[in-house]
Amino acid sequence: MAGPMGRMTAGPDNRSLNFKVSGRRLVARFGPERVTVGVLVLCVVVSVALSVIGPKILGRATDLVFAGIVGRQMPAGQTKEQVLESLRERGQGGIADMLRSTDFTPGRGIDFDAVAGVLLLALVTFLAAGLLMAVATRLVNRAVNRTMYRMREDVQAKLSRLPLSYFDKQQRGEVLSRATNDIDNIGQTLNHTMGQLINSVLTLVGVLAMMFYVSWVLALVALVTVPLSFVVALRVGKRSQPHFVQQWHSTGALNAHIEEMYTGHTLVKVFGRQEESAQRFAEQNQALYEAGFKAQFNSGIMQPLMMFVSNIGYVLVAVVGGLRVASGALSIGDVQAFIQYSRQFSMPLTQVASMANLVQSGVASAERVFELLDAEEQEPDPVPAERPGKLRGRVELEHVSFRYDPQKPLIEDLSLTVEPGHTVAIVGPTGAGKTTLVNLLMRFYEVTGGRITLDGVDIARMSRDELRSGIGMVLQDTWLFGGTIAENIAYGASREVTREEIEEAARAAHADRFIRTLPDGYDTVIDDEGSGVSAGEKQLITIARAFLSDPVILVLDEATSSVDTRTEVLIQKAMAKLRHGRTSFVIAHRLSTIRDADTILVMENGSIVEQGSHDELLAAGGAYARLYRAQFAQAVAEVD
Repeated sequence: MAGPMGRMTAGPDNRSLNFKVSGRRLVARFGPERVTVGVLVLCVVVSVALSVIGPKILGRATDLVFAGIVGRQMPAGQTKEQVLESLRERGQGGIADMLRSTDFTPGRGIDFDAVAGVLLLALVTFLAAGLLMAVATRLVNRAVNRTMYRMREDVQAKLSRLPLSYFDKQQRGEVLSRATNDIDNIGQTLNHTMGQLINSVLTLVGVLAMMFYVSWVLALVALVTVPLSFVVALRVGKRSQPHFVQQWHSTGALNAHIEEMYTGHTLVKVFGRQEESAQRFAEQNQALYEAGFKAQFNSGIMQPLMMFVSNIGYVLVAVVGGLRVASGALSIGDVQAFIQYSRQFSMPLTQVASMANLVQSGVASAERVFELLDAEEQEPDPVPAERPGKLRGRVELEHVSFRYDPQKPLIEDLSLTVEPGHTVAIVGPTGAGKTTLVNLLMRFYEVTGGRITLDGVDIARMSRDELRSGIGMVLQDTWLFGGTIAENIAYGASREVTREEIEEAARAAHADRFIRTLPDGYDTVIDDEGSGVSAGEKQLITIARAFLSDPVILVLDEATSSVDTRTEVLIQKAMAKLRHGRTSFVIAHRLSTIRDADTILVMENGSIVEQGSHDELLAAGGAYARLYRAQFAQAVAEVD
């Protein structure tokens, strides 16, 4: 469907999440942190071991208290066996069986010193477990933040290696969402779940071992509910995964729409498209709401279901444990410890289930980031790269062919030679291939046939940095960044430049006068939208930036389209001086740009149909003459 700004907007990708592959790739990202992760696991192992031992220690304290209470009520001077035999003789065999597992001494009450010692040991055990878990949490944060730091670096490096065609096909907001929102979501997910998952898994193993140590019968009872827990987790997880994928795709689409509308808010208002924009926003916002609601609801019901299953297991353990105590097979302290273990056993399952929504959301974001990292890159620079002995600016196109779509040729068998210091103007109707020709020269796109040489060296054999370092470019769409005007002009230089050099470039571009009228002159701070300066003034700043770069080749793609005719004439006079010894490619429709060129190329359908000087082409009475009469006659009258 066409978006409000006229560009086709693709709907979100509804492919199901490849959870296992993306999850493994995300885990592999922690390879450089293996030492930190190793120490982290060691801390968690010791912490879990201490936590698992804790209930057994507390059970011992319970046994001591119970033994003291029982012993105080029994006549002194007898042994435990004599007391139990006496109970059986009086017909109290059930009580005797229950007390059989209790280590009491008849006539002796509670040994408070022993109880205090056990409680102190339990306190130290739990305190050490807590401190080790705090250290593990710190290590988790360290490992995750370092991994996210490297992932952001990889994304930034990837964006610099992607061809221009990738950005032509992607909405900027969607790309930004992957580079910011999705990576932030991965980091938050890992911070909240990584340490907890390790702790939960180890706790399950440790608690299960202790449960079998205390009572294998109760352990089997507790395990009855585990298959049900896994069934619940798998069923709910499968229902949630597609919704989390949809949620983050909807987030990217909404961000793309917001970025597009904010960038073009003036045009949206001029053409009265506010309601359409608001409607589009409402639709995408609704789609995000529905995807988010379904994802959170489906994953959110997992914890209540797991708690229900856990309570079933708790009831079974309590009932069977009570029967085992009554039969004398277990002490009260052991049953108390086992009930704690059953809670500890069900808690990690519940925690893992409750983290399922975070994990699925994080892996869904990871897949989107991996899709960006896996995107096809531009061809790497040759090694070793070639370079001209001396850059003079001789450009030659030899039977060049190019097509954006393999089925639709744009430029076919184009040959052209531009001598150093010459100015070549390229004119023609929209879609003729003018800007494409410049993009091929800059290697924003690679030719599909033929070759382009710079001073006899095939530019495909040169590194892109080496090639572009000798080319200064000014586009119709100005680009400024947040900073001072002086910093924006200095952006064009590959070295440190002085204020005098910056001002000299501004004077050459006829920008010095208006800059000095600003409140802080060259130190005036502007934002990335260039607020406070007009479109023409922004154009002058970018032209000054190109002059400061001192290039061998100048590329001006409608570079003076935003300035008035008189200012353009002044700029052309300054450029005439700067073009000495430089090769210039000028794409423009304005008379002052074209008539002074050494050679004018007229392009139609990707081919050069005419070339020559301004006077020669007018005399020929061909395509250029028709274009001149249609577009430039009035401009000449105005200038003259």
